[in-house]
Amino acid sequence: MNDAATVRVDKWVWAARCFKTRSQATKACAAGQVAVNGEKARASRTIKPGDVVDVWLPAGKRTLRVVALADRRASAAVAATLFDDLTPPPPPYVPPPMERERGLGRPTKRDRRKLGRMAWDD
Repeated sequence: MNDAATVRVDKWVWAARCFKTRSQATKACAAGQVAVNGEKARASRTIKPGDVVDVWLPAGKRTLRVVALADRRASAAVAATLFDDLTPPPPPYVPPPMERERGLGRPTKRDRRKLGRMAWDD
């Protein structure tokens, strides 16, 4: 943990284990994938406890409220104490109904492919 009142946002998202390396965190800030309190943040932007950090990751957007500051990476248990996760849970997956007329028998290879495409066309 850091005793200073502020920490650079790229160091904090790296310490909070949003990114695997600090250079990835810095590149994400430069690409506009990190926002602090609703504003896009450059890597040198400082954050303090109470700020809300939005991070766009390949898995989706995460919204984190800063609880504690750290400028060094530690274990996952320590990283979990740095923030409150405000990210809403993803909606439950409901597969589309795949209906066939009753009594048509077993689907052909072509029918099965068509049904498979319908299932993945969300």
